[in-house]
Amino acid sequence: MHAHPTQVPAPRARSPIVERIAGWSARHRKTAVLGWLLLVAAVVAGTHMLPATNIQSYDSGQSGQAEQTLNRLHVTSPPAEQVLIQSRAPGQTFGTDPALRQATAQVVAALRRLPHSASGIRSPLDAGPASLISASGRSALVTFNVPGNANNEDQTVLPDLNAVAAVQASHPDLLIQEAGNASGDRAVNALVSSDLKKAEETSVPITLILLVAVFGALIAAGIPLLLAATSVITAISLLAIPGHWLPVGQATAEVTLLIGMAVGIDYSLFYLRREREERAKGATVAEALRIAAGTSGRAIVISGLTVMIAMAGLFLSGAPEFTGIAFGTVAVVGVAVTGSLTFVPALLSWLGRWADRGRIPFLGRRRTAAKPSRLWAALVRRVAGRPLLWGGAAVLAMLALAAPALSMRLAYPQNDVPNNVPIIATFNRIQQAFPQAPSPAIVVVTGSGLSGPAVWPAIAGLRARASADGPIREPITASPIAGGRAMIVNVTLAGNGTDTASDDALLTLRDRVLPATLGRVGGISYAVTGETASNYDDTRLIDARTPIVLATVAALAFVLLLIAFRSVALPLMSIGLNLLSVGAAYGLITLVFQDGRLQGPLDFTSFGAITPWVPLFMFVFLFGLSMDYHVFILSRIRELRLRGASTKEAVTDGIANSAGVVTTAALIMMAVFSIFATLNLVELKMLGIGLPAAVLIDATVVRGVLVPACMTLLGERCWYLPRWLRWIPGRPPVPPHGPAGPSTDAPLSQRTLSGLT
Repeated sequence: MHAHPTQVPAPRARSPIVERIAGWSARHRKTAVLGWLLLVAAVVAGTHMLPATNIQSYDSGQSGQAEQTLNRLHVTSPPAEQVLIQSRAPGQTFGTDPALRQATAQVVAALRRLPHSASGIRSPLDAGPASLISASGRSALVTFNVPGNANNEDQTVLPDLNAVAAVQASHPDLLIQEAGNASGDRAVNALVSSDLKKAEETSVPITLILLVAVFGALIAAGIPLLLAATSVITAISLLAIPGHWLPVGQATAEVTLLIGMAVGIDYSLFYLRREREERAKGATVAEALRIAAGTSGRAIVISGLTVMIAMAGLFLSGAPEFTGIAFGTVAVVGVAVTGSLTFVPALLSWLGRWADRGRIPFLGRRRTAAKPSRLWAALVRRVAGRPLLWGGAAVLAMLALAAPALSMRLAYPQNDVPNNVPIIATFNRIQQAFPQAPSPAIVVVTGSGLSGPAVWPAIAGLRARASADGPIREPITASPIAGGRAMIVNVTLAGNGTDTASDDALLTLRDRVLPATLGRVGGISYAVTGETASNYDDTRLIDARTPIVLATVAALAFVLLLIAFRSVALPLMSIGLNLLSVGAAYGLITLVFQDGRLQGPLDFTSFGAITPWVPLFMFVFLFGLSMDYHVFILSRIRELRLRGASTKEAVTDGIANSAGVVTTAALIMMAVFSIFATLNLVELKMLGIGLPAAVLIDATVVRGVLVPACMTLLGERCWYLPRWLRWIPGRPPVPPHGPAGPSTDAPLSQRTLSGLT
């Protein structure tokens, strides 16, 4: 007898890691769900036990150097405040109206009675300060300094504000109002907090309504919000860790919230819609979860890494505030990706078909199954029929919209709060009654040579260069500080403090006047700060770092997409189209805010420029968010291409199949971002116009026209990978209409899923 050799079965291909993670979570659903919630609670509790920190943030360049010098010498400038006492009746003056003088005396007395009395109180009742009475005589000014420093001025000024308000209440026939550094900061901080609270309170109901409209069921609609909320809570709590060495303020937490809500909802939508789609085709809950993990789960990982790369580009900006934002956004995206691969599949496995419960009448039955979009399929077929015509027209339109960005000017406004805010109205009244020059440049001088004989002649030479119509103006004052260890020289500059004339005067002071005067004194060093210098240095830093951020983010994204899709053409196409979308958004905000269009409807006053940090933030945010949609669409197209469809067929079916979830995500993001256009700060309005416009362009023109046009023109070259890069793991596409893959109406097999990665 001949023994037949035992046949050894071929080893089963190991499932991709994304699928294995999701599979484990689905099998151990209670452990995964409760573990996720316990992890969130542990992070929140653990970080709250860390000691509170308050890291000082400094400006860039010379401004930052001067600020650090003053901080090292423990030199602080107490916030200055002003109280305007003004007659409401025409013809009444300080000399003829006893009520004006009485109110002035009551303001001074009220300030002096405070437990922590204001210092340096000056009023027109004192001998000498005639400058505290306006030229018309109708207005008087009381000036003083608030106790404390810039870190707590918004709290220490409150008793002063209350005291002035009490005097105003006793003199309804007069206008008695306070304004200054401390009260202005308090009012603006309260305005920003109110605006952001309004945005948060409005965005959640809008998001829930749109999710319910999409899914037709309350339970399914709540899952994306639950993932987004837990991700944001975790990431914001984690900010306590870098807060020990990075400045982490309110802006960091708010941006983290914005990014976390965006990606948390997107990733849940991707996963949930694919799981529903597979169940509608007849798959069990377990099979649908496995397929969703191998397809949408993989797209989520690639997308999340791309967003993290984009937001990490802020580390290269050099600005301390952006560094904190980079940490927070990278953390929230990482947490959201982790939750999408563990918490979401476990929750869906636990709920099973209960995820479709809580249906809304007339919506629930119709929305349960995710179906391909006939509208998008028809559009893509038209584009694929004449790709050069459609694609060329779309590119020309986007270039035309982006063209105004070529003349974009970056500058900080004198005031980015609307004039109808009470504190701003008071500032304007004071400026009108007592015209004042903008804040001077502050030259901080240190060194052993300060006690030498050459210092004061150098300052005299500096004064000699001032003129009434030149870049350097009078007055120029100098005073020793910190017991003679340093000196502050205040230099008045031309311009209004934020315009080109002020910037030119600052450069003249730094590059010509100071080197020719103080620069010739041995043993000293100096640095120039002040409002004009701070704004100029911040703007120049962002100008210099933006190309570096852009190039680095684009290069890293290219490498990641190259590995993910095993293609050279697709990453280049995605990056190019993303840059086109961002350029169009730049052009739009330039038209609206720099050129002053729509000032009435949007309730703002144009200052002829764009706030410097807005374009950089928009780039990294939009680049990452747009890649979300591109990766999801391209993953669906690649999936169909791997199953034997031609590139043209894969593009049409892939966009039609992904249209629902991408449209939903885009609508939610547009609705949330548009809320910012209704807020008070001009820079937030810029985001409220630029972000939704870019998302709209990306979800319509780019997805519906440019992606199919480009891929149709490229054809099979879409999947080109040089021979020397074929070591990249993954499965290359099969020839069109080659070995047939499973029917598009049936759940994907395990073998096909393994090939997708």
